[in-house]
Amino acid sequence: MSRLTKYRSYVLPVAILLGFLFHDHCARFSFLVPYLIFAILVLNFVAVDLRRLRFSMLHFWLMLFQTVVSVALYVAAKALGGGETVAQGLMIGVLCPVASSVVVVSSMLGADRMTTTSYTMLCNIGMSVIAPLYFSVIGVHPELSFGMSFLMTFKRIAPTIALPFFVVLLLQILLPKANDALCKYQSMSFYLWAVALFLTLGKTISFMLSQGGGSIGTIALLGILSLALCALQFAFGKWLGGLYGDRIAGGQLLGQKNTALGIWMSTVYLEPLSSVLLAFYIILQNLFNSLQLWYHDKRM
Repeated sequence: MSRLTKYRSYVLPVAILLGFLFHDHCARFSFLVPYLIFAILVLNFVAVDLRRLRFSMLHFWLMLFQTVVSVALYVAAKALGGGETVAQGLMIGVLCPVASSVVVVSSMLGADRMTTTSYTMLCNIGMSVIAPLYFSVIGVHPELSFGMSFLMTFKRIAPTIALPFFVVLLLQILLPKANDALCKYQSMSFYLWAVALFLTLGKTISFMLSQGGGSIGTIALLGILSLALCALQFAFGKWLGGLYGDRIAGGQLLGQKNTALGIWMSTVYLEPLSSVLLAFYIILQNLFNSLQLWYHDKRM
């Protein structure tokens, strides 16, 4: 086991701790996150023949879960008197698309890279259509048309998801040697993600501190619900993935969220405080990923 592999399970907890300690300084550097995500995806996409991407029934059931359960939880929370903020937090906690870094962690844990890459594209682009439909009914800006909401959301997704895909596709077709050269640096994507996590988490903590005054009860409830939602999605995803021969891919694709995008959608279209659920989710999903990496490396 290499030294980098030996210590990689500690990288994400350290990034979380630094995000807490230096959150005041993260906002000014948060503009770097899209560039980091772009680099992460390029380094992961070069290891997959993008011309062979295929979608499966596992992808269909995962997308159906996010589409249906997100609305069901919103309706249930409202019916039980949870309030609009809590209901919206639960909805976005499920509807939020899969993290662009999912390929990094999933591959380290042994998931099929083709499966995770395919769903990264499908889910993020699919949710850029589905989410604006929901926001036009549930959101705080009903004056925004579906077309406007779609364009705003797709504008956030396209540079960090679609553009790396087409850049690497062109490399694989026109410059295969350059593609192969980039494959040698694939392991660096994990550490780039740790930096992106540090900046995203720090910015989110600053937001929570500025927006959460007088809402301690709501924030505490969102934190508890975030833990329950994180456990549910990882567990159900693993069960569903097991039916199709890849428990790790199923769990990561449903449980690991693009929290930066989800928080942005919450603050633009929903009650801003609802994004606190995803702020807690950042911490929980990455602590769980660190635990999985530690256990996986221990068994090697």
